[in-house]
Amino acid sequence: MSDDPPVVLVVEDEPDLADLYAAWLGDDYDVRTAYGGQEALEQLDEDVSIVLLDRRMPGLSGDEVLVAVRDHGIECRVAMVTAVEPDFDIVAMGFDDYLVKPVTREALTETVESLLRRSEYDTGVQEYFALASKKAVLESEKGRAALEESDEYRDLDARLEHLRENLDESLEDLDRHDDFERAFRDIGRADDGTDFGF
Repeated sequence: MSDDPPVVLVVEDEPDLADLYAAWLGDDYDVRTAYGGQEALEQLDEDVSIVLLDRRMPGLSGDEVLVAVRDHGIECRVAMVTAVEPDFDIVAMGFDDYLVKPVTREALTETVESLLRRSEYDTGVQEYFALASKKAVLESEKGRAALEESDEYRDLDARLEHLRENLDESLEDLDRHDDFERAFRDIGRADDGTDFGF
Protein backbone atom coordinates (compact mmCIF):
# COMPACT_ATOMS: atom_id res chain seq x y z
CA MET A 1 0.00 0.00 0.00
CA SER A 2 1.28 3.46 -0.89
CA ASP A 3 2.25 6.00 1.75
CA ASP A 4 1.15 8.79 -0.58
CA PRO A 5 -1.89 10.75 0.61
CA PRO A 6 -5.19 10.02 -1.17
CA VAL A 7 -5.94 12.20 -4.19
CA VAL A 8 -9.02 14.41 -3.94
CA LEU A 9 -10.28 16.17 -7.07
CA VAL A 10 -12.29 19.33 -6.34
CA VAL A 11 -14.52 20.27 -9.28
CA GLU A 12 -16.05 23.72 -8.83
CA ASP A 13 -16.56 26.52 -11.36
CA GLU A 14 -16.12 29.24 -8.73
CA PRO A 15 -12.31 29.40 -8.42
CA ASP A 16 -12.35 31.06 -4.98
CA LEU A 17 -14.56 28.31 -3.59
CA ALA A 18 -12.54 25.54 -5.25
CA ASP A 19 -9.36 27.02 -3.81
CA LEU A 20 -10.97 27.30 -0.35
CA TYR A 21 -11.94 23.60 -0.40
CA ALA A 22 -8.42 22.74 -1.56
CA ALA A 23 -6.93 24.76 1.31
CA TRP A 24 -9.19 23.02 3.83
CA LEU A 25 -8.10 19.58 2.59
CA GLY A 26 -4.53 20.30 1.53
CA ASP A 27 -2.82 19.32 4.77
CA ASP A 28 -4.12 15.74 4.64
CA TYR A 29 -4.70 15.02 0.95
CA ASP A 30 -3.15 15.49 -2.47
CA VAL A 31 -5.73 17.95 -3.81
CA ARG A 32 -6.30 18.73 -7.48
CA THR A 33 -8.67 21.48 -8.58
CA ALA A 34 -10.69 21.72 -11.76
CA TYR A 35 -12.67 24.86 -12.52
CA GLY A 36 -15.07 23.17 -14.91
CA GLY A 37 -16.40 19.84 -16.10
CA GLN A 38 -14.09 19.37 -19.07
CA GLU A 39 -11.04 20.22 -16.98
CA ALA A 40 -12.24 17.67 -14.41
CA LEU A 41 -12.30 14.89 -17.01
CA GLU A 42 -8.80 15.86 -18.13
CA GLN A 43 -7.51 15.54 -14.55
CA LEU A 44 -9.40 12.37 -13.71
CA ASP A 45 -7.32 9.19 -13.61
CA GLU A 46 -6.95 6.01 -11.57
CA ASP A 47 -5.04 7.89 -8.84
CA VAL A 48 -8.12 9.91 -7.84
CA SER A 49 -9.81 8.48 -4.73
CA ILE A 50 -12.46 11.15 -4.09
CA VAL A 51 -14.23 13.65 -6.35
CA LEU A 52 -16.04 16.63 -4.82
CA LEU A 53 -18.32 17.68 -7.66
CA ASP A 54 -20.45 20.77 -8.20
CA ARG A 55 -23.64 20.04 -10.17
CA ARG A 56 -24.35 23.35 -11.87
CA MET A 57 -21.44 24.42 -14.05
CA PRO A 58 -21.33 26.04 -17.48
CA GLY A 59 -20.38 23.74 -20.33
CA LEU A 60 -20.14 20.21 -18.96
CA SER A 61 -22.37 19.96 -15.90
CA GLY A 62 -21.56 18.00 -12.77
CA ASP A 63 -24.28 15.50 -13.67
CA GLU A 64 -22.55 14.89 -17.02
CA VAL A 65 -19.15 14.56 -15.36
CA LEU A 66 -20.62 12.01 -12.95
CA VAL A 67 -21.98 9.93 -15.83
CA ALA A 68 -18.59 10.07 -17.58
CA VAL A 69 -16.78 8.97 -14.40
CA ARG A 70 -19.08 5.98 -13.96
CA ASP A 71 -19.11 5.10 -17.70
CA HIS A 72 -15.30 4.97 -17.72
CA GLY A 73 -15.32 2.65 -14.70
CA ILE A 74 -13.08 4.86 -12.60
CA GLU A 75 -13.13 3.47 -9.07
CA CYS A 76 -13.52 6.60 -6.98
CA ARG A 77 -16.10 7.87 -4.53
CA VAL A 78 -18.05 10.98 -5.59
CA ALA A 79 -19.76 13.56 -3.41
CA MET A 80 -21.91 16.20 -5.00
CA VAL A 81 -21.16 19.54 -3.29
CA THR A 82 -23.72 21.88 -4.73
CA ALA A 83 -26.29 24.62 -4.26
CA VAL A 84 -28.79 22.53 -6.26
CA GLU A 85 -31.45 21.39 -3.81
CA PRO A 86 -31.89 17.65 -4.22
CA ASP A 87 -35.00 16.28 -5.84
CA PHE A 88 -36.10 12.69 -6.40
CA ASP A 89 -33.95 12.50 -9.55
CA ILE A 90 -30.93 11.93 -7.29
CA VAL A 91 -32.10 8.38 -6.58
CA ALA A 92 -30.91 7.28 -10.04
CA MET A 93 -27.61 9.17 -9.90
CA GLY A 94 -24.33 7.37 -9.28
CA PHE A 95 -22.87 9.51 -6.49
CA ASP A 96 -21.95 8.43 -2.97
CA ASP A 97 -22.91 11.49 -0.92
CA TYR A 98 -24.64 14.85 -1.38
CA LEU A 99 -23.80 18.10 0.41
CA VAL A 100 -25.90 21.23 -0.05
CA LYS A 101 -23.92 24.49 -0.07
CA PRO A 102 -22.84 26.31 1.90
CA VAL A 103 -20.72 23.60 3.51
CA THR A 104 -18.47 23.94 6.51
CA ARG A 105 -14.88 22.82 6.72
CA GLU A 106 -15.93 20.16 9.22
CA ALA A 107 -18.68 18.79 6.95
CA LEU A 108 -16.35 18.66 3.96
CA THR A 109 -13.52 16.92 5.80
CA GLU A 110 -15.90 14.46 7.48
CA THR A 111 -17.38 13.61 4.10
CA VAL A 112 -13.96 12.94 2.57
CA GLU A 113 -12.97 10.78 5.56
CA SER A 114 -16.24 8.86 5.39
CA LEU A 115 -15.90 8.26 1.64
CA LEU A 116 -12.36 6.96 2.10
CA ARG A 117 -13.60 4.51 4.76
CA ARG A 118 -16.39 3.36 2.43
CA SER A 119 -13.80 2.60 -0.26
CA GLU A 120 -12.43 -0.17 1.95
CA TYR A 121 -15.65 -2.19 1.77
CA ASP A 122 -17.11 -4.33 -1.00
CA THR A 123 -19.48 -2.94 -3.61
CA GLY A 124 -22.62 -4.11 -1.79
CA VAL A 125 -21.72 -2.16 1.35
CA GLN A 126 -20.68 0.86 -0.75
CA GLU A 127 -24.06 0.78 -2.49
CA TYR A 128 -25.79 0.59 0.87
CA PHE A 129 -23.93 3.68 2.11
CA ALA A 130 -24.74 5.60 -1.10
CA LEU A 131 -28.44 4.74 -0.90
CA ALA A 132 -28.56 5.62 2.81
CA SER A 133 -27.00 9.00 1.98
CA LYS A 134 -29.63 9.64 -0.69
CA LYS A 135 -32.43 8.68 1.67
CA ALA A 136 -31.07 10.95 4.40
CA VAL A 137 -30.67 13.96 2.11
CA LEU A 138 -34.19 13.54 0.71
CA GLU A 139 -35.63 13.24 4.21
CA SER A 140 -33.82 16.41 5.26
CA GLU A 141 -35.02 18.39 2.23
CA LYS A 142 -38.51 17.04 1.52
CA GLY A 143 -41.67 17.00 3.59
CA ARG A 144 -43.38 13.81 4.69
CA ALA A 145 -46.21 14.23 2.15
CA ALA A 146 -43.76 14.54 -0.76
CA LEU A 147 -41.88 11.45 0.42
CA GLU A 148 -45.08 9.43 0.78
CA GLU A 149 -46.16 10.40 -2.77
CA SER A 150 -42.81 9.60 -4.40
CA ASP A 151 -42.39 6.31 -6.25
CA GLU A 152 -38.64 6.98 -6.38
CA TYR A 153 -38.45 7.31 -2.60
CA ARG A 154 -40.47 4.12 -2.04
CA ASP A 155 -38.21 2.24 -4.46
CA LEU A 156 -35.14 3.64 -2.70
CA ASP A 157 -36.48 2.53 0.67
CA ALA A 158 -37.22 -0.96 -0.69
CA ARG A 159 -33.74 -1.25 -2.23
CA LEU A 160 -32.18 -0.25 1.09
CA GLU A 161 -34.21 -2.86 2.96
CA HIS A 162 -33.28 -5.54 0.43
CA LEU A 163 -29.59 -4.64 0.65
CA ARG A 164 -29.75 -4.58 4.44
CA GLU A 165 -31.14 -8.11 4.52
CA ASN A 166 -28.41 -9.32 2.16
CA LEU A 167 -25.64 -7.50 3.98
CA ASP A 168 -26.50 -8.32 7.58
CA GLU A 169 -23.28 -10.23 8.11
CA SER A 170 -21.09 -7.50 6.57
CA LEU A 171 -22.89 -4.81 8.53
CA GLU A 172 -22.40 -6.74 11.77
CA ASP A 173 -18.67 -6.70 11.03
CA LEU A 174 -18.87 -2.92 10.51
CA ASP A 175 -20.73 -2.57 13.80
CA ARG A 176 -17.66 -3.88 15.59
CA HIS A 177 -15.55 -0.96 14.31
CA ASP A 178 -15.30 2.32 16.23
CA ASP A 179 -16.30 4.43 13.23
CA PHE A 180 -19.60 2.61 12.63
CA GLU A 181 -21.71 5.48 13.94
CA ARG A 182 -19.87 8.06 11.84
CA ALA A 183 -20.11 5.84 8.76
CA PHE A 184 -23.88 5.67 9.20
CA ARG A 185 -24.37 9.31 10.20
CA ASP A 186 -26.45 9.84 7.07
CA ILE A 187 -29.19 7.42 8.06
CA GLY A 188 -30.37 9.60 10.93
CA ARG A 189 -29.57 12.97 9.37
CA ALA A 190 -33.15 14.09 8.73
CA ASP A 191 -33.72 17.58 10.11
CA ASP A 192 -36.78 16.80 12.15
CA GLY A 193 -35.63 13.40 13.38
CA THR A 194 -38.75 11.70 12.04
CA ASP A 195 -38.48 8.10 10.92
CA PHE A 196 -39.84 8.08 7.36
CA GLY A 197 -39.64 4.32 6.89
CA PHE A 198 -42.80 3.05 5.26
